[in-house]
Amino acid sequence: MERPGLRYETIGRGYAQRRREDPNLKSEIEAALAGAGTIVNVGAGGGSYEPAGSRVIAVEPSDVMVSQRPAGLGPAVRGLAQALPLATDSVEGAMAVLTLHHWHPDQQQGIREMRRVARGPIVVVSIDPVISNRMWLMADYLHEVAELDLQIFPAPAMIASWLGDKAEIRTLPIHRDTPDETLMSFWAHPERVLDEQARNATSGFARQSPEVVQRVVTAVKRDLESGAWEAKHGHLRALDAFDAGLRLIVG
Repeated sequence: MERPGLRYETIGRGYAQRRREDPNLKSEIEAALAGAGTIVNVGAGGGSYEPAGSRVIAVEPSDVMVSQRPAGLGPAVRGLAQALPLATDSVEGAMAVLTLHHWHPDQQQGIREMRRVARGPIVVVSIDPVISNRMWLMADYLHEVAELDLQIFPAPAMIASWLGDKAEIRTLPIHRDTPDETLMSFWAHPERVLDEQARNATSGFARQSPEVVQRVVTAVKRDLESGAWEAKHGHLRALDAFDAGLRLIVG
């Protein structure tokens, strides 16, 4: 099994330049964590989405990702979601943003740990793989990601059940102009498939072999040049936002 954090030792370099905070997602997270003065950010990466005004304890296994934390943020503790280095009920809230798939196959244990250490709200941002797999990239070109995502992304209803009976699931459409260039943001920008830096800022492409990546790049380039992509998916150009599967679960 790949060591937790090892993937981002490779793809994490320059990650912060392509994966900047989306203001809509940030406001949703801050509203869900309102009133929590101390928060643990599990799988904190470079520190995106950490609420201002709260004392945040970041837990992250990748040295490369930790090195990209802005100077204004506090330091990160090296650690894993499945064994958080915090005492029981030691923080008022907990958050995990687009990291749950990297905890596979021990996601439920990670959620248990968040519940153990937090005595207040828990916010998880994840993906509904059934919905994300309908997006043109996975449906028409990147079938390997579609298949993998069904394995490594728990259904939002499952995450909610781990969080407790009162957990709420919210749909978060991805805006065309989002500065957080996740794989979901490609719904509006097929040209990003041809951009190596854009691809490298997504774990979806990073998990694939060079042969798979080249196959997808070649196919998308061909269909953009021929007009085939436009003929089938050009209606997306008129949309300002799209449900690509992003979900916020609050417990």
